[in-house]
Amino acid sequence: MIAVDAGFLFALVDKRDAWHQRAVAALPTVAEGWITTWLSLTEATHLMTRRLGTRFAQGLMDEVADGGIALWDIPEAHVSRIPAMMQRYANLPMDLADASLVLLAEHLGHGRILTTDERDFGTCRWKSHKPFHNMLGRPSTP
Repeated sequence: MIAVDAGFLFALVDKRDAWHQRAVAALPTVAEGWITTWLSLTEATHLMTRRLGTRFAQGLMDEVADGGIALWDIPEAHVSRIPAMMQRYANLPMDLADASLVLLAEHLGHGRILTTDERDFGTCRWKSHKPFHNMLGRPSTP
């Protein structure tokens, strides 16, 4: 399974997004399975609704409901780790959705992610020292 963040999901549907072509090129990775957290999904549907309209957010939720994107719930025992992570990366700053994806990487045992957030996921570490591997690469320049 590959972790996906809100920015990737948004770029996938917004043709004007600088990351759109890279996101579309990454579509074949869905065969490995995509997984995200409720927090990242909330962020993605908010962005889509606000910037593109509700039909895009509904389409994403259809994909989740059909099992095309798996959801991972943060175990309650791990919630207590989030404030320390947010403090450690306060200079970014780390938001709750990003913290949830760090915990997801630890759960998966790898840092493979599809993200448009190069700065944050280039800085954050899972298991405190292991880097993420952004499978999306760099955006195309117009």
